[in-house]
Amino acid sequence: MSCPDCNRGSILAGKPTGSIVKVNGTDAYFAPSPPSESAQSESNGPVAAVLLSDAFGLPLVNIKLIADKLASDLQCDVWVPDLFDGAPILRVEGMETQLLPDRPGYSSLWDSFRLIAFVILPRIGTILRSRPSVGDFRAKQFITAIREDKKYRKVGGVGYCYGGGAAVRLATTVDYLDSVVICHPAIISSSSIKEIKIPSSWVCAEEDDSFSNRARMRAEAVFAERKDSGDAVPYEFVDYKGTVHGFACRPNLAFEDVKVAFEKSLEQTAAWLRKTLNE
Repeated sequence: MSCPDCNRGSILAGKPTGSIVKVNGTDAYFAPSPPSESAQSESNGPVAAVLLSDAFGLPLVNIKLIADKLASDLQCDVWVPDLFDGAPILRVEGMETQLLPDRPGYSSLWDSFRLIAFVILPRIGTILRSRPSVGDFRAKQFITAIREDKKYRKVGGVGYCYGGGAAVRLATTVDYLDSVVICHPAIISSSSIKEIKIPSSWVCAEEDDSFSNRARMRAEAVFAERKDSGDAVPYEFVDYKGTVHGFACRPNLAFEDVKVAFEKSLEQTAAWLRKTLNE
């Protein structure tokens, strides 16, 4: 489900270098591994990353630019599936009406009310058509298809907002992903966090109505308890001051600390996937 925070953010400058391809008849953005002597050798078997987007989906250029960057940094294929079957929950044009601030401490109940009234409610039908269970199913189908077709040895997931919630739920089994990075996720259940079975890295905003500081602390406590009980999986939580929900995929680069946080979140993502996919 989309959240009130999901409409805030900015459009990044740049031109994608990958391409839109069809996978099982559905669009996906593909940023191929660049040719390089340091790329994954065939003897080891290739790895890949799948980015699960926010509620703007493929029409927002940001997710494609991030895919290009990670393909270069990781020297592997990076994919972005269409989780919304051509009808994203939110429209890119809606970002032009900035109803929520890009900085923590400035949001009000009136801001949230306006966003729900003028953005969320008019698109309630679209939201229901891509409710979490539907988006999860599309993600599972996509990952299964590319794993079978490309014979990837390991696949890592990166989820943003709506896609962050999907990433958590996909991480409760070892059937789809081998590692995951979760960036300011949509609202998720404590039971899903307890069931995560693969390494997870968390990118956390200072202010986030969907994944509040209380929820973030509770999530980390769950992992700590699992460590004591012998049911441990690798994890990390990184907090970024001066940021709000959406900064890792829709940052307002006019603010220096947001720009730095966005860049650091990309470094965190690349470092985690590099470590866990090459083990």
